[in-house]
Amino acid sequence: MGQQIQEIGPENAEAVALREVLGRFATGVTVVSIAGEGGQGMGFTANSFASVSLEPPLVLWSPARSSSRFAAFAAARHYVIHVLAEGQTELLARFARGGAGFDGLPRSINAEGVPLIAGALARIHCVQHATHDGGDHLIIVGRVLRAEREAGAPLVFSQGRYGRFSPF
Repeated sequence: MGQQIQEIGPENAEAVALREVLGRFATGVTVVSIAGEGGQGMGFTANSFASVSLEPPLVLWSPARSSSRFAAFAAARHYVIHVLAEGQTELLARFARGGAGFDGLPRSINAEGVPLIAGALARIHCVQHATHDGGDHLIIVGRVLRAEREAGAPLVFSQGRYGRFSPF
């Protein structure tokens, strides 16, 4: 297997090439939910999620500034990050641009008024702790209020495709 080296610099920093390089890093898939206007609930599909600290308990995610829902998520005080299970691919279109969102989706509501997606592999209930400029994204750091988990395997995203984790 030949190794391809892609140097990123001012002379060849095309976004497409960088995206292909970064796509080699597999990530989990999340849906971030907020109460939204009038408590209707809004969701945002994101794979830009990471743990930051255990003490204090902090996580981050990064919504794209180009999203039509960006302002609502950037301003939300409380949110829940749902780590999707491998069988939840139908939620991808539901929470993508132009999707149905929470319309017709069974859900419960947490103590902070944020809708919860049933069947998620994990739920991380957060309060916004800090935000940082992240270029075409905003880095939102959340303090974890509560965390819950279910048995199962994660939905994984790599090289522009969704799949499942297969242990050695």
